[in-house]
Formats: sequence, C-alpha cells, structure tokens
Amino acid sequence: MSGMGAFYSAVSGLKGHLFSMSIVGNNIANVNTNGYKSGRATFQEALVQTIQDGSSPRGGRGGINSMQVGLGMEVSSVSNNLTQGMLQTTGIVTDLGIDGDGFFVLRGGNGRNYTRSGNFVFDAQGNLTSRASGEIVQGWMAAVDGTIASGTPVTDIHLPFGETVPGKATTEVIFNSNLDATATTSTATLNSAGTTGIDYVNGMAANGAGGQHSIVVTGVNATASTATGTNATGAPITGSTSLATVGVTDASDFTLSVDGGAAVAVTGLSTTSTVTELINAINDLNVGITAELSGGEVKLTRDYAGLGSTYNITTSLGVAGNISNIIFGAAVGNAFTANNGTESTISAIDTFTPTNKTALGGVSMTVTYDSLTGLANGFSDVGGGGITMTATNGLAAGTALIDTAPTEHATSLLVYDSLGETHTLNMTFSRSGQTNLWYWEASFDGSEEITGGPRGTVVFNSDGSLRTWSADDGSLTLNIQPGGGAERMVLDLKTGSIGLFDGLTQFAAPSTATAFSQDGFGMGNLNSISIGADGRISVLFSNGVVKDLAQVVLARFANPDGLTRTGGNLYLASANSGMAVVGEAGTVVDGKITSRALEMSNVDLSEEFVNMIVAQRGFQANARVITTGDEMTTELINLKR
Repeated sequence: MSGMGAFYSAVSGLKGHLFSMSIVGNNIANVNTNGYKSGRATFQEALVQTIQDGSSPRGGRGGINSMQVGLGMEVSSVSNNLTQGMLQTTGIVTDLGIDGDGFFVLRGGNGRNYTRSGNFVFDAQGNLTSRASGEIVQGWMAAVDGTIASGTPVTDIHLPFGETVPGKATTEVIFNSNLDATATTSTATLNSAGTTGIDYVNGMAANGAGGQHSIVVTGVNATASTATGTNATGAPITGSTSLATVGVTDASDFTLSVDGGAAVAVTGLSTTSTVTELINAINDLNVGITAELSGGEVKLTRDYAGLGSTYNITTSLGVAGNISNIIFGAAVGNAFTANNGTESTISAIDTFTPTNKTALGGVSMTVTYDSLTGLANGFSDVGGGGITMTATNGLAAGTALIDTAPTEHATSLLVYDSLGETHTLNMTFSRSGQTNLWYWEASFDGSEEITGGPRGTVVFNSDGSLRTWSADDGSLTLNIQPGGGAERMVLDLKTGSIGLFDGLTQFAAPSTATAFSQDGFGMGNLNSISIGADGRISVLFSNGVVKDLAQVVLARFANPDGLTRTGGNLYLASANSGMAVVGEAGTVVDGKITSRALEMSNVDLSEEFVNMIVAQRGFQANARVITTGDEMTTELINLKR
C-alpha cells in the first residue's frame, strides 16, 4: 500500500472537522436567534481497503482475520436539536412562543412554511404576519357569532380593526344572594289615636312590614274599687276639721287591709288631728290606697283597677267613737269596704293594609296592662311585636291608626334597549309581614313606562330556598316601553331555581340581594386583543363584549428533524418529514401558545465551546498527519542520494 493514503485520510479529517466548525460557528452565531434550533454534525468512516481477506479455521489451523485499512472519514448526517428553548417575556401581545411541540404555519411566496419564531405583527391591512418575512400567519377565522369551526382548511389570520359591535337589547336579568329573614327598619308612628286614649307609639315592627294598622278597640276598661265615707255628723267636713270636732274619741285603732291582706295600722293620729292629717297618714302608707276629700267626705280608692272581689279595701271594724265609725260611717262591729271595681272588657282587631296593597284580614290583638294601675293600656303584638304603644289613662273604645315604615332592600342595574341606550332598572324588595313572603317592585329613573309585571311577590321555603316568584298581574316577564324610538323591551327576570339556592335566598343574614348581571350591551369599538394558550384571538370591545375572531393553528410532523431549512427561521416540509398535521394547540398538537413571549434559541454555549475545542484539536491532529507524512516521504526520497 502506498503511504500516500495517509495524506488523503488526513485531508478527509481536515474537511470533516472544518465542516464541524461550520456547524459550531452557525450555532454560536444564532445564539440569540428566536426559535433557532441548534445543529449537530455526525461522522462515519469513509472507504475501507482490504489488504487480505480473512479465513476460517481448518486443518488444525486457527482462523485469520481480514487485514483492512480505512481511507478517511466523511459526514454522515447533520441533525437538528429540537429541544424546547426558554420563553422570554416581551410584553407584546402578538409575540407568540410555543411551549411544547409544533410549528406556526405561514403562507409565503413559495407555499406553506413553518417556523418556531412567533415574532408576529399586524400589518396595515390587519393581517397577522411575520415581522421578518412578511408571510401571513395561518389559522381559522371565526363566524359572525364568534364560533370557530376547527378542522376546516386554514386561511390567513385577519383582524378587522375599526370594527364595531352593534348594541343588543337586554332580554334577561339575573338576581342572586340573600334577603334578611329578620331585617326590620319598620319604625312605627301614631297617625291618629281617635278616642282610644293612646298617647304615643314607638319601636319597630318585628315583621318589618310597611303600611297602616287600623286598630278598632271595643269594650270598656277596668275600674277601681272606691267608696266615700259618711261621717257621723252628716255635715260636710273640710281638711282643717279636727277629728274630735266630728265626734272621734279614739284615733288609735284605725287599720286598712288591701285585697284581703294583713291589716296595716294608720299611726300618728289623735283626736286633735285634722282630716287632712288623716288623709296624709293613709296615703303615706303606700299600700295601694289613695285617700282624698270628695264632696265633704273622705273617699278611699284602690289604686289598682280590677274586679272588686280581687282588688278591694277593708277598714278596721267600727267601734263607737273610732275613725271607722265616725269618719266612714261603719256600723259598730262592721268594717267600711270599697269593693265595687270591675274588670276590663277591652279587645281589639288589627286590620293591616300593606303599602300599595289591599288590606289583610283582621287579627285579634293581645292586650297589655299597666302594672301599677291595672288598666289596659296597649297591645303587644302589633306588627309581630317590637312596637310599644301606651294609653297613659287606659284604653277606651275607638279606632287608632298606626303607620309602619317599610323594610326595604334595593338593587339597581343598567339595562340596554334596542338602540344601545342605557336605562337604570331599580328593584325594591319589601318585607310583607307574612312569613317568608316579600313584595318586589320594579321601577326606572326616567320616563320609561312599565306595561306589564311591575310588581309582585317572592316566597321562600322554610329552609331559605326559593319557592315562587310571581307578578301581581300574572305577567311572566317585565314589559317596558323605553321611549326614544327603541323597540319594546321584554325582560325575563331570573331569580333562581325552585327549591334551590342558586338565586335569591332568605336567611337570617344581612340582605345582599342584587341584580347580578344582564345580557344586553351598547355599541362598542374594538379596544384590545388577547391570545389564549389554544391560539384563540379574542377581542375586547369598549362595551365590555369579548368575542373570538380567529385562532392561530400549529402543525406537527411525524419526523420534524426531516424538515428542510430555508433560512429566516423557516422550514419546508420534505419527503422525509411527513405531511403536516394542522390543528388546535393543546389538542391536535401537543403544545400550547404563550402570548407576550418568544422562544429563545436552544444553543448551549458551553456545549458549543467544547465542540469547538474538539473540532480544533481534530483539525490539528489531521494536519500533523499530513506534515509527518511529508517528512517521511522526504526521508524516502533522500535514500537515493
């Protein structure tokens, strides 16, 4: 074999390592290229020369291996490192990075191209294009209603900037949250006492109902036991008259008994005491008896009104010359008594008329009594309790009118007519006074006219869930003439599911019921866009409407390493890459799209520097083979000298 083979083997090594340096140089040059995938060269042995064939063992001799020598190396492949590059935030909504598999699809002059670099921008005509090449990003456009038919042929992504969304009239209003089962701000006021003797009213109705209570009082109040004495002289006496003057010879044994109880002595008196001193001594006992001069005689009154057999006065027995005998005319051996009191027959019926409603059936009231006088002086259960009413001198027959303020909770919401004009819908809830029942009433701030279903009732179950919602006129919707040339509005008031807690509820908790949402809107201009992980391009209009306008697609390949690079971060499908499968990110293609970010190059500088050193040393070693071979050839030539 000629020694010249070493030259050619070394030359092939030089070429191979130069090629490897080209790959390393390109990788390092693209270390900051978005979406760039680093390349890698692999090598294989080139030609092999067989000097002697091998032989198998035979005739007691072992086998002999072939004698071969290689004739250099050659590049076997250049592959792409398709590992994920890091995503770098840019803040630009049209910058898109792929996290996972897949390629963006672009339409260019040479057909369909693919790229990992999502450095996109909308051009003057609203096309989503590559900043570098101007090629148009491919995807699906949404229908008028915002739906996107995935799986259909892809087309240019185009956004109609300057587009407006026409207004849509509100057709439903959704209510939710709680009405307080125990709430009350129903302050009571006395409208008219009539002849009932009621002096004042205060407090709040426990049932929270607003309206007017017409309380018809019948019967007579209790009377107190009272009796006037008859003095022995028969002539009128005065306060200054002494007891002796009228014939009292013993003032020491006078006692009083209240309601059949123990006798209490009236002390400090003598025959020289005056009638006034006698009256004061009786009153100073504070045993529920009042003494006074009446028509020239001393009158005793039981301070607590009621049946005489229960509430009465009894003096000590009459003895000739004592106070019972002389002042009160009690016969000897008998007592002077006051036991003619009568019990109350007062009763009342309360007829309640809720605000703007028809009167409810009359309800019997519970009478309250003055603990000091025994007189019927009020009622304890007007408005379910919580209201204090007082007739200082006792109740009498007649009619009293008591007003109670409504307990209300209000909420409001803007709704839209067919022209996109706004109207403030107010909804007021008022406690009814009936268990678990509230009144509701709809109204507007302006000149709008409600032609159907303006008010009604909402009833709750005992567990706080919704039972019924109804309008007084039987309407199933709220019908409105908004004016201004707009069409008639028909609102479906959604208050929740019967028997559930997904709408209005009634618990003993603060009222939070609200008109939660409505489905109308006014005209809106395109404000901003956003791009989701599935590539959907959503547009926010100035009226708050969010609408899908398009969807960016991704492509995947059976062998992405088989794609052909065309420069500009672009790839073309090749015979060995397989056909592109185009679809939605995250479903058809196992990758998701990140807006406001770009994928960085996946070049690893530390690895590239190592590859550079290896290529350099390989190149140096092959160069040394050539120089060494040259020296050996020189020595061979010098043999003939």
